[in-house]
Amino acid sequence: MIFEHFAINVKEPKAVRDWYCTHLGMQVATENPEPPFMIFLADSSGRTVCELYYRPDSPLPDYHQEHHLKFHFAFESENAEGDKNRLLEAGASFIEELKPDAGSHLVMLRDPWGLPLQICQRSKKLGS
Repeated sequence: MIFEHFAINVKEPKAVRDWYCTHLGMQVATENPEPPFMIFLADSSGRTVCELYYRPDSPLPDYHQEHHLKFHFAFESENAEGDKNRLLEAGASFIEELKPDAGSHLVMLRDPWGLPLQICQRSKKLGS
């Protein structure tokens, strides 16, 4: 088995799509223009895919109230400080930041819809 995608119910999938493409380098892999929209976003490698959709018949979490360690989107960064500042200017909000070892810098933010985002500048990349 190979991981294909994960999916998340959001109230404004088109707005989330636009923000993630503009500010996080995601690309639309495919999308349905009609509700529930089913927008598939891929990272720049095409390896990781997220589906955004809106299903009002399914309880929509208040992402602003969910603890950021319950789930989060994590993005690799070569400049966590610069990316933190850039995303804050684009409407993200700050939660916390850690420097767990020399050369690593982890920043936890929320996007404008409350979804937790982690910016990961690691001294050693995952999987290496």
